[in-house]
Amino acid sequence: MASDFEAQLRAVSLRVTRPRLAVLAALRDHAHVDTDTVIALVRAELPRVSHQAVYDVLRALTKAGLVRRIEPAGATARYESRVGDNHHHVVCRSCGAIADVDCAAGHAPCLTPSDDQGFTVDEAEVVYWGTCPDCVTGRIAR
Repeated sequence: MASDFEAQLRAVSLRVTRPRLAVLAALRDHAHVDTDTVIALVRAELPRVSHQAVYDVLRALTKAGLVRRIEPAGATARYESRVGDNHHHVVCRSCGAIADVDCAAGHAPCLTPSDDQGFTVDEAEVVYWGTCPDCVTGRIAR
């Protein structure tokens, strides 16, 4: 898998470094994680990596389009490696869990702006809010 990451980095003209490979691996295995979690996951592999190095890697990977930063309202920024498919997210109001939603279905006039103000729209960001199954079960069990 490291060779896939190496190819991805080279395709966007980024040098292949151990911290970049470690961040990509962490995000492959753990979607929707915050920066502190990424740092902990990377440090499990590279104990001496600094906080700043991980922040710099996340910024570079996001800018290059290899990583997506999502920021649900009122929540800390999260990162994921699933990019390029314009998928959406559902967020639990109780515990903050985030899951992917492949696409918005049904009648959705809000996905097409009534007046795009001259913009060429190429992406819509949709965030669904609710309560995850674990939190619903926890409330019912009380």
